[in-house]
Amino acid sequence: MNVEKTGHSGTLDPKVTGCLIVCLNRATRLVKAQQAAGKEYVGIVRFHDDIKNESLITKALDQLKGAVFQMPPLNSAVKRELRIRTLYETKCLDYNPDTKLAVFWLKCEAGTYVRTLCIHLGYLLKVGAHMEELRRNKSGIMSENDHMYTMHDVLDAQHMYVHQKDESYLRTVVMPCEMLLTNYPRIVVKDSSINAVCYGAKLLIPGILRYSSNITNGQEIVLITTKGEAIAVAIAQMTASEIYSAEHGIAAKTKRVVMDRDTYPVRWKLGPRASRKKYLISVGLLDKKGKPTPQTPTDWIQYYVDEKNNNILEKKPEEAKVESKKPSRKASAISLVKETTVEKKKKKKKVVKEESEEESEKESEEEVEKKVKKKKVKTE
Repeated sequence: MNVEKTGHSGTLDPKVTGCLIVCLNRATRLVKAQQAAGKEYVGIVRFHDDIKNESLITKALDQLKGAVFQMPPLNSAVKRELRIRTLYETKCLDYNPDTKLAVFWLKCEAGTYVRTLCIHLGYLLKVGAHMEELRRNKSGIMSENDHMYTMHDVLDAQHMYVHQKDESYLRTVVMPCEMLLTNYPRIVVKDSSINAVCYGAKLLIPGILRYSSNITNGQEIVLITTKGEAIAVAIAQMTASEIYSAEHGIAAKTKRVVMDRDTYPVRWKLGPRASRKKYLISVGLLDKKGKPTPQTPTDWIQYYVDEKNNNILEKKPEEAKVESKKPSRKASAISLVKETTVEKKKKKKKVVKEESEEESEKESEEEVEKKVKKKKVKTE
């Protein structure tokens, strides 16, 4: 297909058929995530002796649920070391006592060897057993009922594309990498923040447009564009309710970037502080690396952030207490209204007091004048 890179989500051993996700070029960045995803199998096991009842097989399969020690078989392509794998669910679908064959279904962790599991099943039933046939019917979120194509389909699609210039068949066989990420909660990112995330930046609250309501802290999520393109797989640092209420802060840390760099234009270093920093460097008030010099203005040094003078990120406990006491926008608006009403009342009281004081002063002056007049009359 003339591609630079390919990767798959887990090998299929001999006598095994079914799902195998093959990733091309940029989609190979999601291979590890798909390898770690769970897998489902339908297998046929042949017992070496008669078994009285089918219920004994179901009991033995139930005993094998949970963590199991496994040694890879001789014909595997992996180093033979004892390891632990988890079996999530097991079912016995059918048993034929004439042929001594049983059909079972299994949901397990990636890297589980069903061949050794059949041998362990024979040990538990004390009859001996080996795997006859196996089919992987689900790998991650891709099952054999959805979007399954053979290698002949890929060959025919490529032939049609090269010789007939018809890419419709190729587009049905080769799907976009976003198909593998449909089961993750998602955050829609602004176009101005996409390229920064592609360079490994953390996603902050101002860069979010929309988000899923089921996001929890520490959960793996997908960052997507407004067109539905996958940007990166990230780990959430806030819940959905915290994202709703917060005005700033880190919403997610990137785990694996999927989109190529510079697919979207660079939009960082265009804010007022960044533009002023460029100006100060051009004038010579900051050095070439943007660090302050003796000629740097005091207002810039006051809010300058580095490891020693980190007055924005690491605030003093007193300032933090004051900030924690600060009310929300609604509460502050209500308090402002109350303050204005209280101030008006105080002003009215002051005016009333001043008027009463002036009246009392006038009355006292009049009384003094009367007393002086009486004294004059008496002396005469």
